[in-house]
Amino acid sequence: MITRVLILLMLVGGQSAIAQNTFHGNLARTGVYDSPGPAKLGGVKWVFKTGGPIVASPAIADGVVYIPSTDTFLYAIDQETGKEKWKYKSRMPIASSPAVAGGLLYFVSSAGSLGAIDISNGQIKWVLPTEYERKFEAKNLHGYPPAAQTIPDAWDVFTSSPAVVNGKVYFGSGDGNVYAADAQTGVLQWKFATKDVVHASPAVVNNTVYIGSWDSYLYAIDAETGQGKWSFKTGEDPTIHNQVGFQSSPAVVDGVVYVGCRDAHVYAVDAATGRKKWDYPTSKSWVVGTPAVRDGMVYVGTSDSSRFMALDAKTGRLRFNFDAKAYMFSSAALAGDLAYVGDHNGKLYAIDAKTGKLAWEFQTEGAKKDPFKVLNPDGSLKQEAFAPLFNDFEDMYLDIARFASIGAVVSSPVVDRGVVYFGSMDGNLYALQ
Repeated sequence: MITRVLILLMLVGGQSAIAQNTFHGNLARTGVYDSPGPAKLGGVKWVFKTGGPIVASPAIADGVVYIPSTDTFLYAIDQETGKEKWKYKSRMPIASSPAVAGGLLYFVSSAGSLGAIDISNGQIKWVLPTEYERKFEAKNLHGYPPAAQTIPDAWDVFTSSPAVVNGKVYFGSGDGNVYAADAQTGVLQWKFATKDVVHASPAVVNNTVYIGSWDSYLYAIDAETGQGKWSFKTGEDPTIHNQVGFQSSPAVVDGVVYVGCRDAHVYAVDAATGRKKWDYPTSKSWVVGTPAVRDGMVYVGTSDSSRFMALDAKTGRLRFNFDAKAYMFSSAALAGDLAYVGDHNGKLYAIDAKTGKLAWEFQTEGAKKDPFKVLNPDGSLKQEAFAPLFNDFEDMYLDIARFASIGAVVSSPVVDRGVVYFGSMDGNLYALQ
């Protein structure tokens, strides 16, 4: 009996110790962190500068912060000093949040592969190629001309972040497949086909992989065999392909899958059966971030309506609304009494998780400079600054450049040892205390 208790304590302690080593805190993607973050903003502990916008989220393991950048490098940074330990160069920009386990770091390359890096020296150990990588694309996308041209979606900013469990690595690919690979060798174990790009990150709970695709389905897949258990259908938009598809990753708590969708809903789905328990409509606003779930509440942001919401986990009823001023793709981190979440206006908000009141905010260097003058004094967006220039799909990419100029925070924060870590599109990784 004593031995069983000791083993249980070791397992619980091990999970707690590595709770920052994967996207959104854990394999269930709940966004919950064990230790509180700063209740008040004491200042910047350090800033690490990369050579391009950061859209991925950091992972922390054994005193090292790992962050990829669109400058094609993945960096290992000393957690206390902010000094570089090593960097690994990929062929293309990296938009996948890494996972660290068993001495290896895993990430999905924008060149179309899963890579495993030895964290002791930054050297690549193995690569598993996928069929290809691409952005979500469609004709007449978002109503942009020319209607006959297939347009890659500039707002498809993330690639899938791996989940590592029981000796396997699970991830999605732009080739439309969900993959399982041997964690030590990279040998393919199985792949599961969907009908479109898979850039959401898998949650793995009770030997089941939960993941959404841009084909509008949420899937439950047997983690051992790769066989589908069920699929849940969300909205379609066959004309301009705006209100469709999953960028949000699922969070799984107490037998329920919570997930956002670009069809402008937050869904709660029974994890065993795939039956809908409730959905919350968001006034045609995309839900790109992954829900954070704790104490019977679901926290998630929206795009065009610029809200950070708390929903009742059982009923889906709105508990509070926070006016975020700009689009919110970042997924919240719940630590202590606060929810920490990034915003397209270049701010990180610390919000009281019970009341929805702002505790404090931090503005990135890019937002302070605001070189193209796209922000109002209150942090909202100057609509005239986003006026079309080309009057076609190129304007979408211009908007991305504008958000990069103000250090938009689409990266999801990580909380550890009383410090909040997050990346910004101004190229900086920030550590706030």
